[in-house]
Amino acid sequence: MNRQGGCHCGNIRYQLSAEPFDADYCHCLDCQKTSGAPFGAWMDFKAEQVSWLAGEVKEYASSDNIRRGFCPECGCTLTYRSTQYPDYLTLSICSLDDASGISPKYHIHTQSRQPWLTIQDNLPRFIRSRSQG
Repeated sequence: MNRQGGCHCGNIRYQLSAEPFDADYCHCLDCQKTSGAPFGAWMDFKAEQVSWLAGEVKEYASSDNIRRGFCPECGCTLTYRSTQYPDYLTLSICSLDDASGISPKYHIHTQSRQPWLTIQDNLPRFIRSRSQG
């Protein structure tokens, strides 16, 4: 396992020591706003499975417990982290150098899906988070 990724400008680089244990499409309004896209595509890791090779992610609190990380140079969305689960880190799938091998397994926060976006796959859909249904 030697997948690598980083931001758009190359300032931030990371390497993964494992495959993600989960991956999803998130349609929440925060993901829409921070990505400028109708959804985010995320992959989940234990924090120790992500090694930072160059640069430093800048984080901001998008809510009480959530920290969103981005490159301070190009603004590329890179990470999502809950302070309630410090052992886990979520990365943007498309920040990988080759994202073709990672596929989301379900859709979350579909209550916020843009009405003009038609989901055409058969993946499970959750109105809120997967744990909230």
